[in-house]
Amino acid sequence: MNFFDVLSLSWRNLKSNKLRTSITVIIIALGIFALILIITAIKAASNSLTSSFSTMGANSFSIRYRSWVIRFGDGKEESNKSSKSNTKRDRKSNIGIPINYYEALAFKAQYKFPGASVALAINGPSGIVVNNSSFKTNPEIKLFGGDENYVSMDGSEILEGRNFSPAEITSGANVCLLGYSVASTLFPKNISKGLETIIHVDHQPFRVIGVLKKKSSSAFFSSGTVVIMPYNNLRKNFKTSASFLIGVTVRDVKLLNMAASEAEGVFRPIRKLDIRDEDNFFIDKSDSIAQVLLSNLSFLEIASIGIAFITLMGAAIGLMNIMLVAVNERTKEIGLVKALGGTKSDIRHQFLFESIIISLLGAGTGIVLGVLIGNVVALLLNTGFVLPWNWIFAGIGVCTVVGLVAGLYPAVKASKLDPIVALRYE
Repeated sequence: MNFFDVLSLSWRNLKSNKLRTSITVIIIALGIFALILIITAIKAASNSLTSSFSTMGANSFSIRYRSWVIRFGDGKEESNKSSKSNTKRDRKSNIGIPINYYEALAFKAQYKFPGASVALAINGPSGIVVNNSSFKTNPEIKLFGGDENYVSMDGSEILEGRNFSPAEITSGANVCLLGYSVASTLFPKNISKGLETIIHVDHQPFRVIGVLKKKSSSAFFSSGTVVIMPYNNLRKNFKTSASFLIGVTVRDVKLLNMAASEAEGVFRPIRKLDIRDEDNFFIDKSDSIAQVLLSNLSFLEIASIGIAFITLMGAAIGLMNIMLVAVNERTKEIGLVKALGGTKSDIRHQFLFESIIISLLGAGTGIVLGVLIGNVVALLLNTGFVLPWNWIFAGIGVCTVVGLVAGLYPAVKASKLDPIVALRYE
């Protein structure tokens, strides 16, 4: 018997026991399904997070204060002042102090790295309604305050109109830039007609000077439902976050680390830090925030691997048991094959092929279902179709090994049967 004869015989035997084969395939498929489903969902979430937090280019970094604030008995935040005479406790109390307006301005004025541009921004309130005389948005608009460099730092581009002028930033003029979704809602026929018109942002009048290009959004952040205004205007008319955000863009990504080091050197004196003090601010390069969040998803991968391993171990035991039952049921058939010239190798290959085919059918079923259902998450998060190729190939390889190991003992046992005894078996 040649290779294809043995393979064909194995396939016919599997088709003749459809119920048994189907049950074993389902058991194996469950383990691979759990693994691929979770990995696909994690990749979809990763893509969405990366899209949300990596709006700055690879040649950018931001400076922010630490996310915690140390408070003392009176419930007030510690002062930003520090000197060489500060105690160790006083120096530690600086950690978490927001970057104020004067520090942000001082950094922008003093940072002179060649080819770098500095942008200042501050977060405003969410859930704002914007309207004109004819249309009104849902209460889902987010307000940002920025300077003339903020748009480029945010990774946005102006589609219609112009950017802020330095005079408008300094004076806090009532002018604004609209995100594409806001402009489309207020001026559905032609967004360019919205330029130089008056709209109301939370009942306050603003003149529209520009509209941002439409760009990809994610489940975590919609880039179109925003209104950007000069940061001095936002500080004057709305409730803002406690701290400014400073963004720096360099012309060459190779200079990023050097630029970040110089930014640290410039900002430490502005924050009144002694040479012995630790930094009380963070420098985040591009998507570092996303990477921190993504690292928290890693435990799901470990859990999915554990689930798949336990399920496949049970499936391997079940598959071996089924193959041993098949050897007993087909003892007479084995004797007949040997009597007609079949060798031990032919019999061994036949049962090994059956075991491996069952495992691969389970792998294929689990992978297809895992990818399809996992991409439902990708659809909900507005990301592209995800195919975790590494894990797909790993699943196929593991299932092949499971089939080989589970079928080895039954195959060897079948190949050692005496043909005369096997033919007389009832």
